[in-house]
Amino acid sequence: MPRVRVTHPFHPWAGRELEFVKRRHNWRADRVYVRDDAGVLASLPAEWTDAVPEDSFVVVAGGRAPFHLEGLLALAELVASLVAARSSADDRAAPSD
Repeated sequence: MPRVRVTHPFHPWAGRELEFVKRRHNWRADRVYVRDDAGVLASLPAEWTDAVPEDSFVVVAGGRAPFHLEGLLALAELVASLVAARSSADDRAAPSD
């Protein structure tokens, strides 16, 4: 039987090899279906397993830079928009004198 290894460092199954059942795209998510030791079917994001090759940036960075610049910029934009939305909502909710 083909097997996949869970590679996500914080997943409880990290390092375990599980029986591979199938890989499928669900709601824009790439999922891997596996059976655990008890035969229970479970799905994981494919990128949390060795079914997807390691990100070359992460490999070359060797743990020194776990985030891509694009991801950090997107996060900064998201935080800024949330702060602006909250500030706007607070201004609308404040009683006028």
